[in-house]
Amino acid sequence: MENQEWLVTAQAFAVQYGWLITKALLIFFIGKFVAKMLADLANNLMKRKGMDDMLRKFIRNILYAVLLVFVVIATIGALGIQTASIVAVVGAAGLAIGLALQGSLSNFAAGVLMIIFRPYKLGDWVNVAGTEGIVEEVEIFTTVLRKRDRTKIIIPNGLIMSDQIFNYTDEGKRRVNLIIGIGYDDDIDHAREVILTAIRESEHVLPDPEPTVSVSDLGDSCVNLTVRPWVSSQTHNPAVREITERIKKALDAAGISIPYPQRDIHVFNHEDDQGE
Repeated sequence: MENQEWLVTAQAFAVQYGWLITKALLIFFIGKFVAKMLADLANNLMKRKGMDDMLRKFIRNILYAVLLVFVVIATIGALGIQTASIVAVVGAAGLAIGLALQGSLSNFAAGVLMIIFRPYKLGDWVNVAGTEGIVEEVEIFTTVLRKRDRTKIIIPNGLIMSDQIFNYTDEGKRRVNLIIGIGYDDDIDHAREVILTAIRESEHVLPDPEPTVSVSDLGDSCVNLTVRPWVSSQTHNPAVREITERIKKALDAAGISIPYPQRDIHVFNHEDDQGE
């Protein structure tokens, strides 16, 4: 008898709530699909209008989040629950959560400020919050960087906006700063011409501004020359390696030495003094 009563109760529950649950699940999954489709549609329209990638993706993410909230509310309403009271409860809870999650709200506000003031755009090589990388995506709360070794770094937007932002690709070109030491017996003018000829032959070096080679200081064991060619921001790192190798080979071919630190040691023999 107990098994029969349980079966009858289960059947009654399934008849009463089965359709509501099925309808709610259908609304949620279909609504989620439609929300994503509308967000992608808006994203494509903004792309056709030529809108900046960073702003376009940011708006797309916000639009999808807002639509998803409406889908969840519609799903709850399909279960027969009064959504008006839920909205009021969610509003009160949202206030409490907002106070508790001030850091997340500050990250959101910082993300909005970055979209407005545009300190960088997607694809820029930047140094933010003490970390260098290529800007891959600006999300609602975080910014995603990708390092040269493909390491993915996620940084809170609030941390970025509260610190210095270095954008290395904003101008499209970047200066290389190298310190090359030559011997005190070597001719400075000759060394300068050798270095300039070498770096001008590099495909990375830009003709404008002109590269420069000047004496920066007189070291303990060498004369230090500051070499400053300009290269494209996108090829800065490989350019530095290639230019450095060119300079070394050119100086070797010209017979100009690149000294290494040396120290003279004087040894005194005191045995004769002690013997006397």
